[in-house]
Amino acid sequence: MIRRARSDEADTLLAIQRDAAIGAFGHIFPPDRYPFPDARVREIWEQALRDRGVEVYVAEHDGGPVGSVSIAGDFLQTLYVVPASQSTGVGSALHDFALERLRANGTTRAKLWVLEENRAAREFYERRGWTLTSETRVVPFPPNPIDVQYALEL
Repeated sequence: MIRRARSDEADTLLAIQRDAAIGAFGHIFPPDRYPFPDARVREIWEQALRDRGVEVYVAEHDGGPVGSVSIAGDFLQTLYVVPASQSTGVGSALHDFALERLRANGTTRAKLWVLEENRAAREFYERRGWTLTSETRVVPFPPNPIDVQYALEL
C-alpha cells in the first residue's frame, strides 16, 4: 500500500532513508568515515513535509513502512526502499506511482538525480527508460560525490 506521508513522519522517512542509504551507498559514504547525517536529513524531511510543492508518500507492507518516494515540480526527488524489501517490487511500485503523480501534475518531462557511483539505482532507472542528461552536481554531504541527472519523457 502506498499512502501520503503524514506531517509527523519525518522520523519514519529518516529511518527508511538511513536503512536504504547505508546499504546502498556504503562504498560511496563509508559509515566509519562518514556517519549518516541524521539531524540534517531529519530537517530536510521536516521541510519537505511542510512544503506544499512537495508530495511525499510511504509504502507499507504488513503495517510497517518499507519505502518512500517524493516528487516536486518535474522531479522524482527521492525513492528509498529498506534493504529487506528490495527486489520485491516495492521500488517499482513507488517509481510507477511517482510517475503517475508527476503526469497528474502536468509534467511532460520528468527528471531525477542519482549518485554517479550508484550503479544499482542507475540500472533500475535505465531499465525503466530514463536517459542520462549532461547535467551533474556535487552532493552537499562529504565526501561530496557527483550526482548525475536522468530524464524521462512522460
